[in-house]
Amino acid sequence: MSGSELETDTLETGPENMVAIAMSTLGRMPIYGVRQALPEGGNISWFFYCGEYSDATDFYQPVHTAHLRELLPAVVKYLHLPVGTRFIIDDQGYEDVWRAE
Repeated sequence: MSGSELETDTLETGPENMVAIAMSTLGRMPIYGVRQALPEGGNISWFFYCGEYSDATDFYQPVHTAHLRELLPAVVKYLHLPVGTRFIIDDQGYEDVWRAE
């Protein structure tokens, strides 16, 4: 995806106003983001973690998007991207954004 597709200054995420963040991983690198299809009756499609992934059932915690600028500001510009988008970024300028098929 090109840089112009990522430029935004909004916290618009679609129909939901919540995301899921692995809070215990904050401060680690790289940062991973995955946008899944919103489940019926669900309100979270974006999932973020930093560093190593865990399949523990309590790995992610729900967070209002209003708190993202404070907790994980680097992901804000990706929130408008469509379902199926994944990304990896770090604090050294690395960025890889793609759509899962």
